[in-house]
Amino acid sequence: MLTFSRLILAAVLLMVGIFDIGADVGVGFVIFMIAELTDAFDGTLATRYPFPRSKMPKYRKYAAKYDMIADALLALAAMVFFTLRVNLAAGFTIAVSYVVVALIIDLVVYGKIFGHPDDCVPTSLMQRNFMLAKKIIMIRRAVYLLLMSAVAVWMLCVSGWDLMTKIIIAVIAVIITIFLWFFLSERRHHISRDAVDIEKKLARKNK
Repeated sequence: MLTFSRLILAAVLLMVGIFDIGADVGVGFVIFMIAELTDAFDGTLATRYPFPRSKMPKYRKYAAKYDMIADALLALAAMVFFTLRVNLAAGFTIAVSYVVVALIIDLVVYGKIFGHPDDCVPTSLMQRNFMLAKKIIMIRRAVYLLLMSAVAVWMLCVSGWDLMTKIIIAVIAVIITIFLWFFLSERRHHISRDAVDIEKKLARKNK
């Protein structure tokens, strides 16, 4: 539900950015932040409360793909909105920079574009050195978070809200960020349940 809600929010944000329906930039900021919260929690909840393998619904078979599509669409929507509604040059620069970094890391780690721990080339870094691959993936995540944080802050600054409202929202955002940093500590160590399985198999093999 969280993943699909992110898809819907991303689509709304994309439409608002493309068609310029007159909504304040602050509206785009709110949509984007809510969507990012779903991204923060869906993976963690799926890992902590997984379906038993024998009872997993058919629609869960491609859950990782849904999540990747939702993430990609949200990033695209945010950059389109920011580029068209806030700053053309900055938006284009940020988007191109992240795409280049993400594609290089995907090719290095998975041996393919849009790879996944359970969907990668046998000779990829993910299979040969899981720990190093995981660290590189976390670097990509950190780059994404930094760029999206910059986009969100910029959107907040140019919104039509008064200064006090912006300050209150910024304080709330900082509190939420600190909370998520501790809440998602497990996610920083485990990319997905499938990745953890790979790590255990490699550990047994090395023994």
